[in-house]
Amino acid sequence: MKRNKISAIICFITSLLFYIHAILNFSSEGSMGVVYICLGSTFLCLGAVWLNDRKDDDNK
Repeated sequence: MKRNKISAIICFITSLLFYIHAILNFSSEGSMGVVYICLGSTFLCLGAVWLNDRKDDDNK
């Protein structure tokens, strides 16, 4: 249970770093900024899924 929470937190931090990198990249290369926004969104969704799995495990 604790492992899923740690994994979710790592995914949220990774997502935040991808978003920051995307903002910095938009000033020089716009197309790469879009790629980093997509990667950040992917990790944000993965973190949410892992948190949801943790809640399902707690209810059982």
